[in-house]
Amino acid sequence: MKLLDANDPFLRPVWRRWATGVLPMIWGGVEFYYNSPGWGILFFGAGAYALWVLIFNRADSE
Repeated sequence: MKLLDANDPFLRPVWRRWATGVLPMIWGGVEFYYNSPGWGILFFGAGAYALWVLIFNRADSE
């Protein structure tokens, strides 16, 4: 089962793929700032995973 499908039509625009990865990482930074490292690690990891799947390891089938 895939968590993120890089070929989903919703994620076709590049800005949506970047936003899906970057926004959770920004929120992870906010959590670290407010001294909540558990949530910071969780959100930062989710954003890093999304960037990996949607940007760096995307298999273009178009």
